[in-house]
Amino acid sequence: MRLHTGTQTCLLLLMHAVEKVAGLNFTQCLIGIVANANATHNFTGLLNGDGNPISNASDATSISYSLCTSICGTGQQPFQWSVFSQGFTTWLLPNLALISQLPFGAQYRLDNLMSAVLTVGSPALAGYSLFITLLNSRWINQRFSQSVDYPSSHFAVSILSSLQQVPLRLDFDRVPSLVILPENDYWWKYFSEFVDYTHTWSIASATSIAWVVVAYIVNVANSPVDAYASSQAKGDATGSLWLWLIPIVVGWLQLSPKCDFDRLQAAYDRADRHTHTGPAGAHMRTPPAFTRRALTITAKEKDVMSPDEHLTPPVFNYARSLQWASTADTIFLLFEAASEKAECHIPVRFGSEWAESDTSEAIHPSNRHGSSEEIAMYCTQPYGAQRSHWAPGVFTRMAVASCASLALQWGTVGAALIMAWFTPTTRIGCRSLSYLLYGVISTLIWIMFLMSSILAHYSAGYSHRALLSARVSLALSHWLRRMGKVLAVANSIWVVAACTFVYSSFYDTCFCNSSVVSRGKAAYTVIIETTAQAAVLKAAWIGALALACTSALVFLSLINLLLDRLPL
Repeated sequence: MRLHTGTQTCLLLLMHAVEKVAGLNFTQCLIGIVANANATHNFTGLLNGDGNPISNASDATSISYSLCTSICGTGQQPFQWSVFSQGFTTWLLPNLALISQLPFGAQYRLDNLMSAVLTVGSPALAGYSLFITLLNSRWINQRFSQSVDYPSSHFAVSILSSLQQVPLRLDFDRVPSLVILPENDYWWKYFSEFVDYTHTWSIASATSIAWVVVAYIVNVANSPVDAYASSQAKGDATGSLWLWLIPIVVGWLQLSPKCDFDRLQAAYDRADRHTHTGPAGAHMRTPPAFTRRALTITAKEKDVMSPDEHLTPPVFNYARSLQWASTADTIFLLFEAASEKAECHIPVRFGSEWAESDTSEAIHPSNRHGSSEEIAMYCTQPYGAQRSHWAPGVFTRMAVASCASLALQWGTVGAALIMAWFTPTTRIGCRSLSYLLYGVISTLIWIMFLMSSILAHYSAGYSHRALLSARVSLALSHWLRRMGKVLAVANSIWVVAACTFVYSSFYDTCFCNSSVVSRGKAAYTVIIETTAQAAVLKAAWIGALALACTSALVFLSLINLLLDRLPL
């Protein structure tokens, strides 16, 4: 017995000495424990791959968490630069570079940085802003194409679709003149042409996307075919975690949002030289700066319910979509009323006769002249028509955009979670928990910003009245927006740190490898994977890859499917 006790003591001292010098090595630790068990015939803490006790030390492939910490130590496996650099440059670096291809264009650099942080911190919010922008463009184009046949209406659709990245505001006393007077056809035409620039494919964007796609395909193809090692699954998990970024970048490139603040402002100023806001005979060109405009693309801080409405990067479209839809619907109703009266050959001026045009498709200019009161009456909806503060179908579009964005996020983040879950030791461990936290916080951020936009739009409907509910809604909206940004900053830092931890062996500890978070006292560390575990991991690995790739492809396919009804 003394010999066995001495042998045990020597082995334990030897393993602790090795740990101090070379760092924790699970394989060497298991070898030492097995040797000690053979010498002492004490198999306590030695387990098989399923975490069950064994009667033969040679069958041991796992050890209990308590044995792992007491014998192997609480430290981590030594950092290996070759492993870290390969994982970092293969999985993380290409995606960080791809962030630069997102559309920015804010007036200030800090706002551009915040747009990137919001995108990384909440893929659900990024996908929502992209999809709601697409659905809004389809909606307004459909409404005009089905109900409006009036001069400049096709230019109006193009302008409205292009200006979802700015806080559109209307002067209800002047906008009827902008719609009716033939002199303002030039304003619609020129403004539509001036904002018709594209933020689309370039060599840099194509190269960045190709880098991520090729790196992902090559590394997946190089994965083990017969034996799916845990280390491989860990790297693939972080690659799938970021796969949502490709459809977001490609989607914005295809949608080509007009988000360059300086170019939009220059286009507006150039077009404004051709505006005409008075009745016939009052030829007012190039209105002075203090003159109220019928339609503006900027607003004062006091005129917007959310400061994010001022920020042109399209990820902030979540804050503008409800107000934009209301403004677009107002302009549509003006055009619709004018179109219906023109179709019935009713001129603007009371008591005058309808003048026939030389072409059947055009409206004679004399039919579109009148006093300011007559112009306003011409655009008025029929008596009894009710108009809501909430644009038609807005909640349906929000629901569709929400489902699409959540499916994209959880399809890719969920794939990473599945890979980590089925990597021995299975269930929730440090890696899977980090992916789960990222997805949950991302979803929470999206909920906070979505609720913030709804509350802000609600309070805007009562801005002229000091209602308590409106004031409370506005205060809650501001709080949700600020807390959402704080969480987005933290979540974006967290996802980068979590991936770095995977590559740097930070998670290679007894605590993380034993899945203590989910298994509790029954936690154990799998050191040698069995054939059965490798088979299960292989199936999970293939399923997770299919889930991530399918989610990204379906999201992209939906975007391309819905692009056919956008304004030309």
